[in-house]
Amino acid sequence: MKLETGAISVCAPCSSATLFRSICRKPPTFSRGQICTISQASSSSASTARNSTRNALKNRIVHVEVPASQPSGQPASAAFADALRGRSTPLGATFLQEEAAINFALYSAGATGVSLCLFTDTDLQHGKITYEVDLHNMYNKTGDVWHIALPQMDNSLMYGFRVKGDHEEEVVVDHCTLDTFESMQSAEDTVTIVNPGQRYNNKAVIIDPYARCIVGRRQYGQLAQDLNYKQDSVLGIASTWPQMAAPLPSKEDWFDWEGDCPLNIPLDQLIIYELHVRGFTRHPSANVTAPGTYLGLVEKLDYLQALGVNAIELLPVQEFNELEYYQLIPGTDSNYRYNYWGYSTIAFFAPMARYSQAAAEGRGGQDVVKEFKTMVKECHMRGIEVLMDVVFNHTAEGNERGPTLSFRGLDNRVYYMLAPEGQYYNYSGCGNTFNCNHPVVRKFIVDCLRYWVVEMHVDGFRFDLASILTRAHSQWHKPSQSQTNSRNGNSNANGLQSMEEDLDQGIMEEGAGVPTGTPLTDPPVIEMISEDPVLRNCKLIAEAWDCDGLNQVGAFPHYGGQWAEWNGHFRDTIRQFVKGTEGPWAAAFAQAMSGSPGLYSQTEPAEGEWWANNGGRKWKGGRAPAHSINFVTAHDGFSLADLTAYNEKHNDANGEDNRDGESHNLSWNCGEEGETTTPSVLRLRSRQTRNMAAALLLSHGVPMIQMGDEYGHSKGGNNNTYCHDSELNWFNWEQAGQDETGYARFFRCLVNLRKQRPELRRCSFMDGGAMTWHGTMPGEAEWKEDTRLVAFTVSSPSQGGLYCAFNTSHRPQTVVLPHWPGQVWQAVMDTGKAAPYDFLEADNELSQDQVDTARAQMGMWTSEGCYPLLPYSSIVLEAMPEQQNQNGRARAASQTRSNRAGQATMQSQGMSRGSPESNALQHAVTSSQSEISSPPTQRQVDPAPAAGDRQT
Repeated sequence: MKLETGAISVCAPCSSATLFRSICRKPPTFSRGQICTISQASSSSASTARNSTRNALKNRIVHVEVPASQPSGQPASAAFADALRGRSTPLGATFLQEEAAINFALYSAGATGVSLCLFTDTDLQHGKITYEVDLHNMYNKTGDVWHIALPQMDNSLMYGFRVKGDHEEEVVVDHCTLDTFESMQSAEDTVTIVNPGQRYNNKAVIIDPYARCIVGRRQYGQLAQDLNYKQDSVLGIASTWPQMAAPLPSKEDWFDWEGDCPLNIPLDQLIIYELHVRGFTRHPSANVTAPGTYLGLVEKLDYLQALGVNAIELLPVQEFNELEYYQLIPGTDSNYRYNYWGYSTIAFFAPMARYSQAAAEGRGGQDVVKEFKTMVKECHMRGIEVLMDVVFNHTAEGNERGPTLSFRGLDNRVYYMLAPEGQYYNYSGCGNTFNCNHPVVRKFIVDCLRYWVVEMHVDGFRFDLASILTRAHSQWHKPSQSQTNSRNGNSNANGLQSMEEDLDQGIMEEGAGVPTGTPLTDPPVIEMISEDPVLRNCKLIAEAWDCDGLNQVGAFPHYGGQWAEWNGHFRDTIRQFVKGTEGPWAAAFAQAMSGSPGLYSQTEPAEGEWWANNGGRKWKGGRAPAHSINFVTAHDGFSLADLTAYNEKHNDANGEDNRDGESHNLSWNCGEEGETTTPSVLRLRSRQTRNMAAALLLSHGVPMIQMGDEYGHSKGGNNNTYCHDSELNWFNWEQAGQDETGYARFFRCLVNLRKQRPELRRCSFMDGGAMTWHGTMPGEAEWKEDTRLVAFTVSSPSQGGLYCAFNTSHRPQTVVLPHWPGQVWQAVMDTGKAAPYDFLEADNELSQDQVDTARAQMGMWTSEGCYPLLPYSSIVLEAMPEQQNQNGRARAASQTRSNRAGQATMQSQGMSRGSPESNALQHAVTSSQSEISSPPTQRQVDPAPAAGDRQT
């Protein structure tokens, strides 16, 4: 059957059953046997037109998809040949080899019309469309998917979509001019209905959710051209939000992975480094050729390899707008507010373009993608996995006052969690909530994750506010015709059901079987991710809470241990115990150090665990220590150095009168707020910083280090630096290289110890005896509220074992060491000693002879089966075969004789006996003994304030 130009046809899959005039200029011819039901209007009879329209509305015509190579009638242009019907799958833009065409497929259930908009780079920068191709409601649509294929395309073009439809405050049929419709209503009239939740914007050109890259502004922080964005002829919102588009795919999209394969590092062996791509190399001291980019990160990978981490967790690298909050910060002359962290995604398939050198140089989107792939490949070459922080809980479109960029203009009811009257649920705290468990949305999420794993070789994901992914979705429906007839019981004067009534769509109050937003025991999207064969071996990490108070830590739906969790309990417990807070923190500290078995092993939930006592009961327990991602600091909050220097947040630089950011920081300034030159305060801060680092890297579970903590990066007490693209957030390579505090070496040594000692990387919870708890006496641990010392041993069949102790009292303590037959204890770490003698490992700072000598100095203690701890200090000793220890003492004695000879030589050469070169060792090994010999004075160490006098 052949469709004549000008015929009226009704497209059943359109949610509003819109009447439209066919725009086919070259109508396709259907071969015999193909079915295409079309209502044709006879110009001689308005009655026939009305009857056919009525029948179409009642019967809900269904289209049968025809081959993609069938023409769809849109004419050729200078940039492409005659249009083809295209395919409904896969979604997004893909290259069709057989047709030598680019296929575009877009899901939108409620759209009344879609057009493909194409841009040259020049026109895009000026907010103008170069070509606009209308899609035919019949031939370019299958179900709820709109599609078209354009052969022989100019590959330099970029694309977006204009999606037409209803708005909850606007109209359904606008200025209909069909002759045959005149008897039904005036051509100038509009049919206004209430369409809660629909927010189509007929003027905007929106981004394809499946776009592989986004092109807009080229350089980070640079404003677009200052156009007159209020004019209808100019696309875009402002110079901070110019029009964006996606590059076209090409058959030349090939990347040489050089045999790269997933590293598949076991979860229990991971040491994660949380990293901001731009901040890592943006500081002038980075001295890289492409600062603040993926390639800049590649230039510094050797540093990460030397640090010893084997996984980087990238803060959001999916396309976002760093100028989203752009404005002058109140109280400043030139400091502007940025969306620095990036937790506001625009396009989930697209790597952040302005993190690439390719975009800055004006190269195409494919080069941006290749630059990201290069970074991943180079990480893998160094044994480092790449994890992405993904934000599927909300998007950059915000609430009803936000911009229409993509999802809102495609199908607001589908992609966002809405209330019955169309309001946005806000479980994310950012204005909207992604409707993650809706069937369409959860498929989108899984498709996205698969893309990053298969095409980009990413190793895993950390899900921001992951508890939102467990909440029941909102669901809208279109009533059947029989429901509409039953409800209204009459027809209008023309014999048709009221179009307003027929097009009415309502919300299903319990579309998921429970009210919208209810936490689900078996959330479909989490189950799909967990059971997906492609994602099966990926690292899946949940931030198991959201902004509405839902906390699922310890009972996040994990489907047989597929999911690990950020352990916020670990963070809070370490901070509380290390600063000496009175309360049940000694026992909690022991739990945290042993992998949090109360959260991940025990099946009986605690009384205060609401989720685990209700819908999450089936997910309680049954996991391993490695399912606890341990951290003391992260990007949001105090840095490690600031935890020991500030009692209160100091966020004035954010321009919000210090109202923003967390007030409950569990920090302690060690006697003075902020910067100080007081020696006793600085010594105490140094020990406390090392104590928390030791707790992190000696604990069972997976440790995560925040970028910069390893050299003592300070943000000046600002615990919410989300808006600063400045040295406040940038990694300072000069400070890290100088390492005046010795923190960087201390971290490296701790990481190396963890990697060498399997007893610190348990893949299952301890059997009895594998981990033993002690107090000042072996086997006599105390768990009182005023307990300030926790010690434990972990044994290893092949390497003896380790003794670890933490003294969080303001008084020194001496511990009696366990007796292990045939073995003696020797010092490994002591945060009470000055660097580099805080960690006895032979390296560029300490020779093996110096290590042996320092251990021999402490032999006066260990030989008697005891060891002294300074106030607020921690130690690690290792059990060694007695003969091996004697060999070390012999080397130390030999070195001592050599040192005496050397001192005589130095004196003969005029070198002062008291110079730094000659007495550094003597000062380091005796300083702790001199402080322990008598209780510290007020000047030496400020006593810890009472619990009520500091922030707890």
